[in-house]
Amino acid sequence: MEEKHNESTINRPEGDRPVDAPVVKIDISDFIRRIKKEKAWDKNDRNAITVFKSDKMSIILVALHKKAEMTTERPENIFSLQVIDGKVKLHTTVKTIDVKEDEMFVLHANITYKIEAVKKSIFLLTVVE
Repeated sequence: MEEKHNESTINRPEGDRPVDAPVVKIDISDFIRRIKKEKAWDKNDRNAITVFKSDKMSIILVALHKKAEMTTERPENIFSLQVIDGKVKLHTTVKTIDVKEDEMFVLHANITYKIEAVKKSIFLLTVVE
């Protein structure tokens, strides 16, 4: 297996790190500190960093400011969302649920959704390709 790395950028000088390898250790606390220090967190309603990405799965750490929203018009993937801090509201055509710290949800493919930050929130989004 060939290891894949993210490269450093001007916005992420510490960005050089493995994102796909036989074993990838992910320090969630360190990544949370990083994305909260970045200018994107101060200037935008969100910031995120991909912590793992293979051909079949991606894991993204996402931070949303209160009232920020994420939607998709092409919900072809199954995904899970685990709230690390804060509270989000999931709106779907099937139902609406609140998800708080230490809770998660799983959404099957082909369900249109909107994720709304009820308060400042951090979560892990795992997408199965």
